[in-house]
Amino acid sequence: MKYSNITEGVFLARPNRFTALVDIGGSTEVCHVKNTGRCRELLIPGVRVFLEKSGNPARKTAYDLTAVYKGNALINIDSQAPNRAFGEWVRNSGFFGEKVTVKPETGFALSRFDFYIESEERKIFAEVKGVTLEEDGVVLFPDAPTERGLKHVKELTEAVKQGYEAYIFFVIQMKNCSYFIPNRKTHPEFAEALVLAKENGVNIQAVNCTVTPDSMEICDFVEVRL
Repeated sequence: MKYSNITEGVFLARPNRFTALVDIGGSTEVCHVKNTGRCRELLIPGVRVFLEKSGNPARKTAYDLTAVYKGNALINIDSQAPNRAFGEWVRNSGFFGEKVTVKPETGFALSRFDFYIESEERKIFAEVKGVTLEEDGVVLFPDAPTERGLKHVKELTEAVKQGYEAYIFFVIQMKNCSYFIPNRKTHPEFAEALVLAKENGVNIQAVNCTVTPDSMEICDFVEVRL
């Protein structure tokens, strides 16, 4: 997936979870943060960031904050990017078969899963979770408790019982990492739900991404340790 009209800036502050103050060419701009997670280890005053300028002149914020440097590593923090990258990857990778029908935002029970995929005789629900939290090369999810994510894990288990294949894909919004683990300290119930889901037939996968200032593309599979 690619962005257009990318601008570089310097992060100054985050007044609330929806906005950031960014120095762009010497002018302080109020920008939209496309990630409601904490991102405390990323959004540190003085770090270099990248932003996409909106084409809508009526918007209150002219820029969307999309990526940030952590040391020498560029990390995408756009919460919409994992679904966009995954949709492209499903259609082009052949992971679910060469000819697939992909439907985003498809309902099941009381949830709407990110993707419904049909390939020959296969019927698959897939939920995508973006990962931006990294500690010493290990990537973790979530960075804050996620009741919505917990609900999705449980209902994917129910989908398996009804004859569907079910997948959770953790899309790691950076390139270099050792392995993925659930963040037990932040949300132990979610971690336990993942273990139970895997025992009941839900496929748990993690993939990393090549990130540039104006793009993000799924690259390699990453080891999952539950």
